[in-house]
Amino acid sequence: MPEKKALIITGNLVQDHEFIYPFYRLLEDGFEVDTCINEGKEVTGILGTKIPPNKDAKIKLIDDCSVEDYNILIIPGGVKSMEKVRQNKKIIQFISEFDKAGKTIGCICSGAQLLISAKVVNNRKISGYYSMIDDLINAGAKYEDKPSVIDKNIITTAHYKDLGPWMGSILKVFYSNK
Repeated sequence: MPEKKALIITGNLVQDHEFIYPFYRLLEDGFEVDTCINEGKEVTGILGTKIPPNKDAKIKLIDDCSVEDYNILIIPGGVKSMEKVRQNKKIIQFISEFDKAGKTIGCICSGAQLLISAKVVNNRKISGYYSMIDDLINAGAKYEDKPSVIDKNIITTAHYKDLGPWMGSILKVFYSNK
């Protein structure tokens, strides 16, 4: 496995900011970044950005991804995107296995739907988009609304206004666990 390799799991109508910022921030930090797109091909963000925005980016299906190949997993939001992505049982299983391996997971906004489906939120401090507070609490999470919520290997935030602190925490957790 390369020393620094990240995977972003997403789908059509992802929230553009929540994909683009982590994508380029990880590249800036020297990560190799793959994109697992539920549809298996380039998609469009809710604001119209081509995802992935870099024509040389590697697009993969979940069947082509192995937990052992990645250090960081990013789950951007976009409620219309996540409603469909969470129906892919292989993606949900991948997230669950990534958590069991103790690897760094960054999740923002409505990406929390995938954490709920992967059953990794119980008894953990988790943030997510405000409309999901009840869902997170009902799944056993201890909801927190902060720019960056860290619980062991999972780092969450509710809104893209906090992309900077959230990504900073993701990298801090990654490097502290190396």
